[in-house]
Amino acid sequence: MLKNLSLSLLIGTFAGLAAAQAPVKIGFITTLSTPAGYIGEDLRDGFLLAMQQGGGKLGGVPVELVVEDDGLKPANAKQAADRMVQSGIRLYTGVNFSNVLAAVVPSVTKAGYTYISANPGPSVFAGEKCDPNYFVASYQNDAYHTAGGVAANELGFKRVVVLAPNYQAGRDAIAGFKRTFKGEVLAEVYTKLDQSDFSVEIARIRSLAPDAIYQFHPGGAGINFAKQYGNAGLGKTIPMLMPGFSMDARMLVATGGASEGFYTTGIWSVAMDNPASKKFVQDFQAAYKRVPTDYAMQAYDTAQWIASGLKAVGGDLGKNAEFRAALRKANFTSLRGKFALNTNQHPIQDLYLMRIEKSANGELAPKVLRKIVSEDRDSYSAACKMPS
Repeated sequence: MLKNLSLSLLIGTFAGLAAAQAPVKIGFITTLSTPAGYIGEDLRDGFLLAMQQGGGKLGGVPVELVVEDDGLKPANAKQAADRMVQSGIRLYTGVNFSNVLAAVVPSVTKAGYTYISANPGPSVFAGEKCDPNYFVASYQNDAYHTAGGVAANELGFKRVVVLAPNYQAGRDAIAGFKRTFKGEVLAEVYTKLDQSDFSVEIARIRSLAPDAIYQFHPGGAGINFAKQYGNAGLGKTIPMLMPGFSMDARMLVATGGASEGFYTTGIWSVAMDNPASKKFVQDFQAAYKRVPTDYAMQAYDTAQWIASGLKAVGGDLGKNAEFRAALRKANFTSLRGKFALNTNQHPIQDLYLMRIEKSANGELAPKVLRKIVSEDRDSYSAACKMPS
């Protein structure tokens, strides 16, 4: 009897150790195909860098990244999320477009699981539809654009044409810019999300002769727009202002010299002068042989934030309330500097005005000119009545 009891205890001990060592699975749904696939690659690689530096652990907890390519299709992303939810994965991140995020988040949060956005922060989830299981590591979508309005004012632009794709993030972009811009918007131009030819829009800009344009086009569309704008000769006569993710490091390479002199707004730059950021840039370049984009930085920050939460609960995501409480503390070192959470679980952070200039080695990079917004809080948080 004693022998059987000892054997049972031994088996139970080994079972407990096996359970403790099982990695926490993180669902990472992102866009890896289509011309926008490089964004998903940078999100994935920034997150993986943090995991590699932790020896396959975040916060001392073994983790496994379960990656799915959504192909920039909301239906694909929802199907992937539903499969992962059914398999018991309790923690998610990775989506890089707002329309895709809108299809994923409800599946995750309704199951009582946690989604932490490494990139988009659409207005729909920042106000009345805020959720205790939904966090944003990057920004609320309007943030770069409200900063764009502030920048346009400071740069003395009085008459501006604004352009963006006709989807949630694009509409948020133009609304955000108009919220703070004090001059005249000559035209609001909405393009297709996958548009590649902007000759009609560029001809319209030329005819309107604004002081500047403000445009938001991520990924391949942004590359095409900037190149065509430069080739049309407008880059030298009508300044371009845009959010940093409309001219990231990969886009700078793809557009050649067309973007020199363009202005951007953002929360971070590869030239950011703080030790954590400098080390990240060096480590990312060493690991992947390319300059990190804002997306890579945001994903790295997301991983570090998740690490703080996992450490607090010892990797037990069944302790959902404790995990959420730990995330709200935001107890990690952000590469961008200041990082805190608003009541709607979106960031409170500083934003900067930058200009695309040649660095000492002759390569184009965003040079930080000055801080233009301190401790930015999105306007939608007032409508968020966060459930307990």
